[in-house]
Amino acid sequence: MARSLKKGPFVDAKLLKKVSHAKPASAGVINTWARRSQISPEMVGFTFGVHNGKQHIEVLVSEDMVGHRLGEFSPTKKFIRHGGKMQKEIEQKKQQAEIAGAKAAKESPAKK
Repeated sequence: MARSLKKGPFVDAKLLKKVSHAKPASAGVINTWARRSQISPEMVGFTFGVHNGKQHIEVLVSEDMVGHRLGEFSPTKKFIRHGGKMQKEIEQKKQQAEIAGAKAAKESPAKK
């Protein structure tokens, strides 16, 4: 569910205070755990270190991000890859094809 319009957007008070006292160029990375905080227009240009449960991921805020939450830009789960044995075979074939293509490219200019 969306937040009620009469309440307005949620922006963490401490985070807003840090942003209001600094300038985007000189602020550096502002570390925060407030993933639920919405991005306001005052935050544009700042770099935030948004915590994902393990580490802080740097997020440079642009105008397109206004209205979204900080947590949307700091994924909490690491995608490794799908598949097992079949996927490995497919990737090995691709890698061998790339190697063969690179060797062919090296040899062709030498013949000319």
